[in-house]
Amino acid sequence: MRVPIYVLNMRGKPLMPTTQRTGKKILQEGKAKVVKRCPFTIQLTYATGEATQPIKLGVDIGYTKIGFSATTKQLELISGTFTLRKDVSTKLDARRRYRSTRRGRLWYREPRFLNRNKDEGWLAPSTRHRLASHHSLVKKLKSLLPISFKRVEVANFDAHKMQNPEIKGIEYQQGELQGYEVKEYLLDKWGRKCAYCGKTDVPLEVEHIVPTSRGGTDRVSNLTIACRTCNVEKGNKTAEEFGYPTIQQQAKQPLKAAACLNTIRWMIVEQLAAEHTYGYVTKYQRTKLGLEKSHVNDAFVIAGGTDQERCRSYQVIQVGRNKRSLQLNRKGFKPSIRRQRYQLQPHDLVKYEGKTYSVKGVHCYGTRIILKNVKGQDKSVAINNVELIKYGKGLIFSLC
Repeated sequence: MRVPIYVLNMRGKPLMPTTQRTGKKILQEGKAKVVKRCPFTIQLTYATGEATQPIKLGVDIGYTKIGFSATTKQLELISGTFTLRKDVSTKLDARRRYRSTRRGRLWYREPRFLNRNKDEGWLAPSTRHRLASHHSLVKKLKSLLPISFKRVEVANFDAHKMQNPEIKGIEYQQGELQGYEVKEYLLDKWGRKCAYCGKTDVPLEVEHIVPTSRGGTDRVSNLTIACRTCNVEKGNKTAEEFGYPTIQQQAKQPLKAAACLNTIRWMIVEQLAAEHTYGYVTKYQRTKLGLEKSHVNDAFVIAGGTDQERCRSYQVIQVGRNKRSLQLNRKGFKPSIRRQRYQLQPHDLVKYEGKTYSVKGVHCYGTRIILKNVKGQDKSVAINNVELIKYGKGLIFSLC
């Protein structure tokens, strides 16, 4: 599958990408230099025009993964899945324990409470991390492509619209998209499996926990997902009568991921100066195109993709910048803080025996590293035997 080469002008501004053949020819003629290995990016060494084509960027925002795709009328220029860090909360808990232990070693001081107020607009650190990650990803993509239009999928569903008492839940949509939004919300909430028997990979139906004939409403707090067999067997019973007394309580609990994204989705739209759309619209368009469910395909549809030639996707991960310090001190002793990182860290690129490898881990106090896939297996080598190519930090791209 096609892998574009991204091009920068002499001033470092992005131009339209080129093909591998053309990029190789330009490099051989000495008209460009390599500035990044992945995604492969070159910078021209001579003055050129800056004519570009309209490029649309689609972003499928998410709680754990973000899909992205940029398209023109004929081609998809870049696409991929960005996996967010999952260790933010863990590291914050560890830091809290360290600080608590450290305070216990200090001489007594009177409690201070005035510094515990939260500013207006305060966000939890894990939520703030997700907001910043969306901004960092789009900033990185704009450094590779002259993007002229951005559209963001803010959620799979419009929670406010579904909770509006003037709307009858599942029946509020009267057009082609009737039922898409509510069902998508319920599929996410119940893990795309039957709420009663737990079956997956079977056709699922929207089901009333308390039947409408027994006074149940069409609000999402009274709806769940069930397979056809359970739906028929339940009949006119309530979920409690059917033997599932906790279903009603579970239905009233909001989605954790949805709650987080509902907090930051409009901040993302405002920061990126982008248009917005909803997941049920994306699903409808993706189904019409016959595409499988994935973050990349969703982003392709969000970017206005129809019949454009696709490109290979990237997997993007986020790596810490090794700025975290652990302070261990005792009463009467000067604090000891590790202020410098090891010479090499995981995800760094190094050259060993004429070949390029990625660092998997560090041991022996940073004097030895573990290289990935050296002759089919991981290998431990001394750092004196390798040559550094690139530090691995920030956003790291790799082809699928």
